[in-house]
Amino acid sequence: MTATTVLHTGAISVYDYRCSAGPHSKPFLEQHSAHSIAYVRKGSFGCTKRGKSFELVAGSLMIGHPGGEYVCSHDHHVCGDECLSFSYSPELIDEIGGSTHAWETGCAPPLSELMVLGELAQAAACGRSDVGLDEVGHALAGRFVEVVSGRPQKPLRANARDRRRAVETALWIDAHSHRAIDLEDAADEAGLSPFHFLRLFSRVLGVSPHQYLVRSRLRHAARLLADDARPVTDIAYDVGFGDLSNFVRTFHRAAGVSPLKFRQAAKGERKILQERLALH
Repeated sequence: MTATTVLHTGAISVYDYRCSAGPHSKPFLEQHSAHSIAYVRKGSFGCTKRGKSFELVAGSLMIGHPGGEYVCSHDHHVCGDECLSFSYSPELIDEIGGSTHAWETGCAPPLSELMVLGELAQAAACGRSDVGLDEVGHALAGRFVEVVSGRPQKPLRANARDRRRAVETALWIDAHSHRAIDLEDAADEAGLSPFHFLRLFSRVLGVSPHQYLVRSRLRHAARLLADDARPVTDIAYDVGFGDLSNFVRTFHRAAGVSPLKFRQAAKGERKILQERLALH
């Protein structure tokens, strides 16, 4: 099995696991070191925990808790599996709540309420979504506890102070969007825990902190493309994108045209905008 660290923050760590074991491989024993949720995105495997046996397929979840032991096996004809695994800090688990029983369930079948978040997490991990991977990790844990306990979280009510915090942090994100900012950075600026800040920001502004960060970068990029003669690559890095391909893909998804064509349209090539409008 190979494990690649995709994200590591104080509250959440995300790993990409790929196992090539097959029907002739020996079962192996492992132990969880933290509360975790592993989303099976491909393949299948068997899992035995506390005398209970589970069969996991694409869309299933393996649930871990500190000290929990499990035995994995691959008795089927399909060789290997792939998982995107979220590991949570004790502080975040305390804030999310939920019973000890919820985290000792071992596995969860493919449930639509959780599968959609698993696929969103995979899209975020691959750079195909403007939702932050840490944000999806928080949402997945909270939703898992809701589904297992059968008790949805109470709707968040934002008072005047909360709204001011959300707006002031949005202004801070916009002013520093050229820098690397994660959920914990923004939460620290607001003086809140990441879990509470994510819910508050999304409730007040209608977008998640990472979505606002990406859109702020796009807005700055559009302005520079229209008014500045610098190369597109320089603009991409200046506004905060880590690589050119991600910038081009994200900009095209938002504007419907490439950054270069957007610049040409801004310089007076009306045909580009006319063609874009004709598509709608």
